[in-house]
Amino acid sequence: MAAVADAKVVSVEAKPVLATGTLPVFTKGTYSTKNITVETSSNTSSPPKPLFIVTPVEKGIYKVILFLHGTSLSNKSYSCLFEHMASHGFIVVAPQLYTSVPPPRATKELNGAAEVTNWLSTATGLNSNLPENVEANINFVALTGHSRGGQTAFALALGYDTDPKINPEVRSKFRAIIGIDPVAGTSKSTEVDPPILSLHSFNFTTPVVVIGTGLGGVSRCIRPCAPEGANHEEFFKRCTSSGAHFVTTDYGHLDMLDDNPTDLVSWTISKCMCKNGEESRDPMRRCVGGIAVAFLKDYFDGESGDFEKIMEEPSVAPIKLERCP
Repeated sequence: MAAVADAKVVSVEAKPVLATGTLPVFTKGTYSTKNITVETSSNTSSPPKPLFIVTPVEKGIYKVILFLHGTSLSNKSYSCLFEHMASHGFIVVAPQLYTSVPPPRATKELNGAAEVTNWLSTATGLNSNLPENVEANINFVALTGHSRGGQTAFALALGYDTDPKINPEVRSKFRAIIGIDPVAGTSKSTEVDPPILSLHSFNFTTPVVVIGTGLGGVSRCIRPCAPEGANHEEFFKRCTSSGAHFVTTDYGHLDMLDDNPTDLVSWTISKCMCKNGEESRDPMRRCVGGIAVAFLKDYFDGESGDFEKIMEEPSVAPIKLERCP
């Protein structure tokens, strides 16, 4: 087994009594969770990129959320969001695709994500790094990304990876796509490599949900972090499959991160570069995590009640949420 460090168990407290108009997906689930860091090494089970994994600890087989981080952010800066999703019975796998500022070319990031995807289902891959009696069902993978990681997720699903190419059998395991305020560079989207927004449509058969932010297009420094012409609206309007598009009206592009990310780069970008919403990010994380959980339970397990409720009545969310037509 690869070296595992920084492991901790996060016990899920008893659920509070729900306020009128809320859903269980917006509170912590019933599973206790464990955070696992897996570094790259010469070990045969070592992943191609460092991983941050958040998994249930109870015995069982769990579906996988592969999460791609935003521009130059640490994968661990989303720990609270991951713990929320994992507490509802999912294994969250977040590779650290790069650490450089500025980031590398998007194609290099994309190919790194392809390497991790190929590794997940190998005999010495994800399952060899999980707690005892916990197994990942890699036949059900939700491809998820935030910000530039959202662009990478869509590009990966579209087959833009080049070296190494994802095994077609592995690509078929992508059963859902979640874009969390995805961004494709500046408003000059056709100049982005790969130029996915130059496509008229994505021609997905895979269900897609896109969660945008109301303040992502508002400038704080030089320019908005999620500018018009390259933001969530552009991604969703190219989707041809079933799904939904929501906007968290009063929150910003990085408000799904931890309140105070521990690494300096993530803290600086999170606090200083993008327009933020409320001081506490907890309601935003619960909203994003809850939508993702409800969506995946619908399309993975046929449990459509919560997702249909959110679609019909967005006011059940813990923050102001709009469903886009």
